[in-house]
Amino acid sequence: MSSANSTGNGGQATINGGISFWYADDGLPEAREPLPGDANADVAIVGGGYTGLWTAYYLKKAAPFLRITVLEQKFCGYGASGRNGGWLYNGIAGRDRYAARHGHDAAVRLQQAMNDTVTEVIDVARTESIDADIHHGGVLEIAYTPAQLARLKAFHATELTYGEKERTLHGARETTTRVRVAGAVGSTWTPHGARLHPVKLLKGLARTVEALGVTIHESTPVTAIEPKHAHTPYGTVRAPYILRCTEGFTASLKGQRRTWLPMNSSMIATAPLTPAQWDSIGWEGRETLGDMAHAYMYAQRTADDRIALGGRGFPYRYGSRTDNDGRTQPRTIEALTAILTRFFPQLTGVPVTHAWSGVLGVPRDWCATVTLDRSTGLGWAGGYVGSGVATTNLAARTLRDLVQQDSGQSGPTDLTTLPWVNHKVRKWEPEPFRWLGVHGLYATYAAADRHELTTPTTDSSRLAKLADRVAGRH
Repeated sequence: MSSANSTGNGGQATINGGISFWYADDGLPEAREPLPGDANADVAIVGGGYTGLWTAYYLKKAAPFLRITVLEQKFCGYGASGRNGGWLYNGIAGRDRYAARHGHDAAVRLQQAMNDTVTEVIDVARTESIDADIHHGGVLEIAYTPAQLARLKAFHATELTYGEKERTLHGARETTTRVRVAGAVGSTWTPHGARLHPVKLLKGLARTVEALGVTIHESTPVTAIEPKHAHTPYGTVRAPYILRCTEGFTASLKGQRRTWLPMNSSMIATAPLTPAQWDSIGWEGRETLGDMAHAYMYAQRTADDRIALGGRGFPYRYGSRTDNDGRTQPRTIEALTAILTRFFPQLTGVPVTHAWSGVLGVPRDWCATVTLDRSTGLGWAGGYVGSGVATTNLAARTLRDLVQQDSGQSGPTDLTTLPWVNHKVRKWEPEPFRWLGVHGLYATYAAADRHELTTPTTDSSRLAKLADRVAGRH
């Protein structure tokens, strides 16, 4: 692991990179063998993260006779699946756009499927004896400016129209009974969320699929995908179905440079807090915690009583490049630490022990998708825009149903008729327009947040509204 001294850290070194804090407990996984040469399979899955492993799991459970091979360029969990914030929740990218295109009822079905997915992951983890530090405490999103409060109330009302009848809205006093965020003026809570340890879930899932008979080859980068072929430096895997499950690393594949933009998200983790510090914060319910800022944050109280907190740092590398080991910039660590102490001033000076970054897949219209081209056997899922811990599971079950439908093992299912299935989206702009646009976009969101902190108005910043239109989010 690489390390560096970050500023404002009480003199303690911050481990910067080394993939993520989540690997600190028991280290990186033992390496699996690369592909030994040309091979045949019934289904070849490219990518050993959540999407790929969940897909292998559900296909193998549904049809044990299938020969399934997973090809991973580094090791399972190297990407977003091993670096995320551990939010298992019911958000899905693009729902409002799907409502506009396919009708409100179709989007309600998609939302209900996501609500059910939270429980599905928890149930599978229990059934397969995967201890992932799961705590089903729901999701609490807070507001601490007048403009944020207006957005929070509008968000809450919208979620109710999508069938979230269990969601509750809280004022300032009620919010402090859950967690004492400085200056919080309101919050909304849904039970459809849980905190978990991402790597423990990933490792447990990988062990489970191998026990079912799935073959996993690591250190095996797929350089190109074409119908019935996945090409690697060590040989070609031939299969009727080739499923691309590469999320933020999709741009590294031949012909996919502009398909999904690899957006950076960064995180920090504190040292374990003392009982007195937790008494001053509250957070006994261990809800996952977010806010209504335009450049939003996300946090959890870990099983060992740290705070793991994330947000946007350096948003995008030129040419859709990705990092090597999760190392993040010192100024990003400082910015995330400032958010931490903005929320909890009493934690000023608390050591930040770990910092890391990862990439998530962002389609041009910010809509997650799952697809199987029945004419070629090529399938893919992704574009989760940071909501992948749960969405990967729904995507995997949908890919399972699409493959079974195509192979004649079943007909259409509720999942194959959801509005995100076979959704098409245009490519991102070429460079340098892509780099300029993304960096300009997030600079504008940051400026909008600063404006709202100093301006007592319930109106969202016009800057943020402009950025949303440019981004294609609305």
